[in-house]
Amino acid sequence: MRARAPLPGGLICCVLATAATAQTVPDTEGRFRLSATERVRYELIDGQARAGFNESDDLLNFRTTVLAEYDAAPVKLAAELWDSRVYRADRGTPVTTNEVNALELVQAFAEVALGDVAGPGSKATVQAGRFMLNLGSRRLVAADDYRNTTNGYTGLHATLATKVGWRATAIYTLPQQRRPDDLDALLDNEVAVDREGSNLVLWGGLASRARAIGPATVEMSFFHLGERDRPGRPTRDRSLNTAALRVIRDPAPGRFDLEVEGIVQRGRASASTAAVAVRQPVAAWFLHADAGYTFAGGWKPRVSVEYDHASGDGRGGRYGRFDTLLGMRRADLAPAGLYNAIARTNIASPGVRVEATPDRRTDLFLSYRPMWLASRFDAFSSTGVRDASGRSGNFAGHQIDGRVRHRLSRTLMLEADVVLLAKGRFLRDAPNAPPGHWTRYVSFNAVASF
Repeated sequence: MRARAPLPGGLICCVLATAATAQTVPDTEGRFRLSATERVRYELIDGQARAGFNESDDLLNFRTTVLAEYDAAPVKLAAELWDSRVYRADRGTPVTTNEVNALELVQAFAEVALGDVAGPGSKATVQAGRFMLNLGSRRLVAADDYRNTTNGYTGLHATLATKVGWRATAIYTLPQQRRPDDLDALLDNEVAVDREGSNLVLWGGLASRARAIGPATVEMSFFHLGERDRPGRPTRDRSLNTAALRVIRDPAPGRFDLEVEGIVQRGRASASTAAVAVRQPVAAWFLHADAGYTFAGGWKPRVSVEYDHASGDGRGGRYGRFDTLLGMRRADLAPAGLYNAIARTNIASPGVRVEATPDRRTDLFLSYRPMWLASRFDAFSSTGVRDASGRSGNFAGHQIDGRVRHRLSRTLMLEADVVLLAKGRFLRDAPNAPPGHWTRYVSFNAVASF
């Protein structure tokens, strides 16, 4: 029988009361700001596509954040507490540190504005401490928002923007390793301080130039991820160099837009987490392309076609499965949470998307994409479903994904997400494929801001 844990009502009430009190404290200089959010999500899935989990499941998610900021220009101090918990889970529920990270100080940093060090009109900043990052397309380095937990980074972060349209970012970080990471502790929402250390390092940066090709922005990036074992945490000892080139023209009413991003990944990684696992050279790649048009009238609908291709692992001595590092997935592919079946790895998928804003408080989208395996010998995307013989084919299925968001007031937003996956031959016939022909997922979200 599934355990029914008590809800964190005391914690939530305390946070909301603190935020409400903060709003009543006068701050004549406007330097101190205290804010909070509370997101409640109830999600359900039937016909789970991922191997090894309950066929049907539901999960209650709570995510509480409290942010304190003090701005004493040119220095800014900030600290943010995250409390991410889930309820109604059992040992067959896919619960990981993507869902649970209780009472963690994800951000605690100092930021210094350096002024026009690169000439008149330029701006530069340096951050040091714990912080969140959203860089470029967010496909490699991001602070995931749909997921119940986020990615945190500890180290240095510098930015520079010039008057003529150049922007640059450089980082040297130790990504925060969320704890606890054993299933029993996660199901109990236990509190443990996240780790950072030299066993997991991410450094690199990006540079972009506005109007580099007509009205389009060109962006180049490079990141190195270095990973090695530490006691109690075996890894695949990844040493990955990832370089990307991106061209983008942002959407706007009455005009065409586009985005193309190509990423190449090289390095070495162990074949498994075993201490004696052989080290393999890595040769992987990823491509995203989309083109759309936004109509000027009414709901300002945008219609776009898109394509995503992330390499998978084939036969031979090289490792070919693309690693998205610490990137997000919701904006391009599908929700995380109980669904979490589609990631930026071993997938080839065209698609079509329609987005609209019926009014200032409401936005929605609907997308359709058929999906194939880039390599029929590798596990499909993040499902864990695999046929090493390649005999189950390479067609994974058809996915329809939709979302509606509506802001009821300045402080309350509602959101509903629905995904329907019609499983193709591979997700039906592979040796470890879960039973059934359909996956149905829905989530209901309420976000309060204070």
